[in-house]
Amino acid sequence: MRVVAATESDYEYIRIHDHHLLERLILPKIQGNEIYLLQNDDETNIGWMRHGYFWDNTPFMNMIWINEPYRSKGIGKQAVLFWEEEMRQNGFKWVMTSTMANEEAQHFYRKLGYRDAGCLLLENEPLEILLTKGLI
Repeated sequence: MRVVAATESDYEYIRIHDHHLLERLILPKIQGNEIYLLQNDDETNIGWMRHGYFWDNTPFMNMIWINEPYRSKGIGKQAVLFWEEEMRQNGFKWVMTSTMANEEAQHFYRKLGYRDAGCLLLENEPLEILLTKGLI
């Protein structure tokens, strides 16, 4: 598995697959190196991850998606650790993410050293758990 920064040539792939991102934000996020593609050794896309910045100064993993046949194989862990190292190399001391309380992802992040840091409750939505991790 390899993780590569998305380029403008990946615009259509992201537009088609990432239904949580407004189309007008795709290009700026690509240009800001905020989208990575997860690929097989043959360079076939098997997922993606996307981040932004909480309070404009703390990296926040907004989305990680791995296609169903590739799940539970350690790819998500590799991708998150890659992202954390990228953020560390860029001088950040903390990273954040979130997950809904009814999703298994909360356990995944906790195993990677993330700690509960708060929650958000939106109308008619499950509890959103905010998680942080120090990059030592």
